[in-house]
Amino acid sequence: MAQARDGRQVSFADVAAEDRQRKLGEKRGRHLAMIGEPVPWEDFRPVLEAVWRKAGDERKSPAGRKPWDAVLMFKAIVPGALYNLSDEALEHEMGDRLTFMRFLGLGLEDRIPDATTVWLYRERLARAGIVEKLFGMFDTFLRERGYQAMGGQIIDASIVPVPTQRNSNEENAEIKAGDIPAGWVEGPADKPAQKDLDARWTKRSGVSHYGYKNHVSTDRRHKLVRRYTVTDAATHDSQVIGEVLDPDNTAAQVWADKAYRSKEIEELLEDPGYESRIMRKGSAAKKLTKREEQGNRTKARVRARVEHVFGSQANDMGGTLLRSIGAMRARTQIGLRNLAYNMRRLTHLETAAAATA
Repeated sequence: MAQARDGRQVSFADVAAEDRQRKLGEKRGRHLAMIGEPVPWEDFRPVLEAVWRKAGDERKSPAGRKPWDAVLMFKAIVPGALYNLSDEALEHEMGDRLTFMRFLGLGLEDRIPDATTVWLYRERLARAGIVEKLFGMFDTFLRERGYQAMGGQIIDASIVPVPTQRNSNEENAEIKAGDIPAGWVEGPADKPAQKDLDARWTKRSGVSHYGYKNHVSTDRRHKLVRRYTVTDAATHDSQVIGEVLDPDNTAAQVWADKAYRSKEIEELLEDPGYESRIMRKGSAAKKLTKREEQGNRTKARVRARVEHVFGSQANDMGGTLLRSIGAMRARTQIGLRNLAYNMRRLTHLETAAAATA
């Protein structure tokens, strides 16, 4: 059996773990190399620089290190969203892997942003509330590149979990009422800074979940996220359908599951000319007819395409657990995740197009 450099015996488990890490690194490297090519990073510069550091001629003193470039910092946080990495893990990857360095345009002799700088940069984006704008800019680029929203749109929502809060029933009642529980702002630790007061509990299929929801509209043709909004997990899916409907889709059909079926939503879709393809729901008093059941099966086959988005985020992009506190940061993290998904999806669409050319 081989020995490690520190003299200890290397087990088969150690070798297997190292092999998994190597393959994971290679996979991430391929994705980053592919994303780096088509994405118009410089187009984001005016928006990014407006919320980052002051320009050189506005700085009080030229002394000290030059501030990090705004576009480089944006590129640095994209892999964090793409693989759901903590800031510390992202710092390690940027300093350890050549593929990350090449993606950022850095050499071995260059310094890299540390975890604190990454956090501060994302915090600037969050407080400025510009991630949705960046998402919209990239969507415009996709359309100009030929990936118009086509074939109708599919509406759905996915739960985005955060670490469970260990609160008493009384504390939860006060939080739901919009108050900070008594005693939280007293003592040596500031509890409100450590507790998520915006996340909420919900149940799905009999299982309780705590966190937020990512509501999206995906186009049927390309499976790209075209619009999104973020709410707490307790918000019913149907309450924000008006916020995610994409009026620029070339087809009028709107697919969604039974949770969106109501008279109000049917009227909401009818007025601007959408065609409802929302699945019907029966009841003990009024069961679905054979024709309605067949219609649901047909709609379900189309609606299932949206699961590609959530499945990719949950499996290929490192899971959906958020490492942030509060709705403002949740909106930023989820928005970056949707943007990173679209960047990743673009590489697949471009590869497929090249293969058939």
